[in-house]
Amino acid sequence: MVLLALPLIIPACSSCSHVDTDGPNPASPLNHDDPHKPLLISNNHQMESNAMVQKPMEHQTQGNCCGTIVGKGHLAALGEEHSAKKLIRCVDFWLYYTAYFCGATVGLVYSNNLGQIAQSLQQQSQLTMLLAVYSSCSFFGRLLSALPDILHRKVSLARTGWLAAALVPMPMAFFLMWNQQDAITLVAGTALVGLSSGFIFAAAVSVTSELFGPNSVGVNHNILITNIPLGSFLYGQIAAMVYDGNGQKITVMDNSTGIVDTMIVCMGMKCYSTTFFLWACITFLGLASSIVLFIRTKPAYGAAASRSSCKHLHQVSS
Repeated sequence: MVLLALPLIIPACSSCSHVDTDGPNPASPLNHDDPHKPLLISNNHQMESNAMVQKPMEHQTQGNCCGTIVGKGHLAALGEEHSAKKLIRCVDFWLYYTAYFCGATVGLVYSNNLGQIAQSLQQQSQLTMLLAVYSSCSFFGRLLSALPDILHRKVSLARTGWLAAALVPMPMAFFLMWNQQDAITLVAGTALVGLSSGFIFAAAVSVTSELFGPNSVGVNHNILITNIPLGSFLYGQIAAMVYDGNGQKITVMDNSTGIVDTMIVCMGMKCYSTTFFLWACITFLGLASSIVLFIRTKPAYGAAASRSSCKHLHQVSS
């Protein structure tokens, strides 16, 4: 438990070292339109963008039964700096944290248990191929995380929308493996989990920078990834409890030392069927959280895109 708490020490110390964290930090929206322009723009543009964003958000949340969740405490503009104390009070951060905790971290735990999963399903001969499939798909998922930057002129989708889209294959894969556990399904599910988790791992830094400020991205991202050891412990315990509950104790003796050891071995679909179902439900929760995050941050991305378009038209006309 002490090791699980260690990732929280550095962000906590950093937040304590800043005495001005209670006040609002200067925010500078990001400029993604022109690579030759500075990444941050002036505070005058920020004030204008804040006014542009707040009005549509107020209009959207009126008469909406989910307005408290979707509209309250939304981001005023992209790139607004968040200190550690301000970050942990931000609703959008916890939606983002939940999406990561219930998404990519589950995929990481799945890869750690892939050897035992293959053994219990009597697919030991396919273990090397399964590991290769997961590694390859995770790599291609990381490459696909560049699509928001490549297609930002053609596809007007917020980066949080891409994050939500990347989480869609995860619950599908686990529901598929829960329903049918043969060699083909295991390979297909492993590929989907690898693609999804790889995309999220690579895109997370950019999302953190855009939502909570580029200057604080180091500390803020370290706070975000505290979910990895916590999730690994929790999801690993779930898998271990289901495995041990369905396994049988066998006694093994080492001929060289004469030491007798007892171990639990589980074979068949029952070993991970319940685990796959629970992981599917957890990743579905992560998907729902990412969708809410996308809805809440969409006006901020829209305001940034409109501002970039106006600047581009002004440059063309001049």
